[in-house]
Amino acid sequence: MTYIIKQLADQIGIITMNNDTRRNSLSLEMLQEFSLAFDELADQHARVVIIRSNPGAKVWSAGLDISELPEPGKDPLPYNHPLEQLMRKIEDFPAPVIAMIEGTVWGGGCDLAFTCDILIGSPLCSFAITPAKIGVPYNATGLVHFLNFVEMNIAKEMFFTAKSINSERADNLGIINHLVPTDQLEAFTMKMASEISFNSPLAISVIKQQLNLLGKARPMNPIVFEQIAELRQKVYNSHDFLEGKNSFLEKRHPVFKGE
Repeated sequence: MTYIIKQLADQIGIITMNNDTRRNSLSLEMLQEFSLAFDELADQHARVVIIRSNPGAKVWSAGLDISELPEPGKDPLPYNHPLEQLMRKIEDFPAPVIAMIEGTVWGGGCDLAFTCDILIGSPLCSFAITPAKIGVPYNATGLVHFLNFVEMNIAKEMFFTAKSINSERADNLGIINHLVPTDQLEAFTMKMASEISFNSPLAISVIKQQLNLLGKARPMNPIVFEQIAELRQKVYNSHDFLEGKNSFLEKRHPVFKGE
């Protein structure tokens, strides 16, 4: 694997994002390697999986690779997109998945982190959801992930401002399970993973499925679902979507027209 390092020891799987030069952006190739790593760890009966960046990395993940976004008129994150597939794979993985977060998390990286079962962060971690900065629409799955983590007013603030939530506030809001000093982060995470690995894997697998089903139990009127899909089309068919992508690649401030 080029962008992922996969390890397994004492029934604990570790997936390390290893593309610091691109800030661990979730390119299609990295997402494919992620998916393969989870398949292999499932075959190896891993009882816990930890997702991490390299030690000392300032960015845990910068989110989707902007250069791979489609042109206007195409949904940038359809149901079968590799990131969507990976998130479903994490949800369906029969063992707990822990996100060990030392650096900053941006955009689609938040989706990846929030899909994990447990988040453990250092004082250097932060979270920012940035579609408004680049004119990208958000799908219902991502919105539900956010609403499972934070209250509506906090989700609106994060989406509208695109500003990051620092580690202390993330801890206070319950976004992360534990805030741990940086020099203790790995030991703390491995200790929790080890404790989980000694418990009944069948019981944990079933309970994880039950909790995920209950977490998705919010009723949604079919008409509302259709309205959400139509609103997304309004954005990814827009001038602003193309301008956001081009300005990012050209490293300039976007000039949005609201159309």
